[in-house]
Amino acid sequence: MSDPQLWLAAAEIGCFFALVALSIYLVVVGASFFNFAAGPYAMAAALLAGYAGAHWGVPILLGALLGIALAVGISLLTEIVVVRPVQRRSGGAELPALVAVTATLFAIQQLAGTILGRTPVSVANLVPVPDFRVSSVSVQGTTAIIIVVTVVVLLATVVWLRTTSTGQLLRAVGDNHEAARMIGVNVARVRLWAFGISGAVAGIAGIVFAAKSGAQFTSGLSWTLTGFLALVVGGTGKPWAPLIGGLALGWVQVFGSFYFGATGSSVAIFLVALVFFAFRPEGLFQRKVRV
Repeated sequence: MSDPQLWLAAAEIGCFFALVALSIYLVVVGASFFNFAAGPYAMAAALLAGYAGAHWGVPILLGALLGIALAVGISLLTEIVVVRPVQRRSGGAELPALVAVTATLFAIQQLAGTILGRTPVSVANLVPVPDFRVSSVSVQGTTAIIIVVTVVVLLATVVWLRTTSTGQLLRAVGDNHEAARMIGVNVARVRLWAFGISGAVAGIAGIVFAAKSGAQFTSGLSWTLTGFLALVVGGTGKPWAPLIGGLALGWVQVFGSFYFGATGSSVAIFLVALVFFAFRPEGLFQRKVRV
């Protein structure tokens, strides 16, 4: 446990979990809804970025923009075509919308596999950072990009939520959308902001992580599960809670795998999740709803 290389690996995978959790968090805050399709958004963005580079010869930055745009578009369509109509017909009940979004998750995966291919795709690093060393720790360029991008995206999200009118409206609608509607807030538009930015964050997460691990059309489900569990651990009380939950889960995965093997790592992650579900379902940082 004193090996700094393992701590770096935990930070790397934890940052990815945190970005997917942040994507889910934004929809929770803006629409009071768990959007389990965040993982497939990340997967679709990574596949398109890799596909565009391999088949169209576009540079990675342009491919990344295409991937992020795709993730934003799919996320907006999820709200407009799936979540909003289902919630309207069910009187705002959450379960029918959750079932519909789960079906959407698998539909996105199969559609991405059909269009972009069912074989694993490699994605170039956003910036060609060479590997380097910090004392005795070897740092890969992809690792540095994942950590830096996570910090930048998280800081930008916190600033946006706290200092801009759209960010404050997002929190107001998430706290009490009926009250927000009564004072004239365009709730439908605010929800679109939540889904759109959530899609962008998921797309960024998928692209930077795929440069490390690659991506395939089945990646979306596992990415959603780990992002959701990171949010369960961190909670929804603070914008940086997904980062805390992601890093904690990354620590469990890396050190669990080191000491107990891959199977032990998976068991440890779900044991941690079960403990939080049973004894602290609100996570480490509990959300305080303003009324």
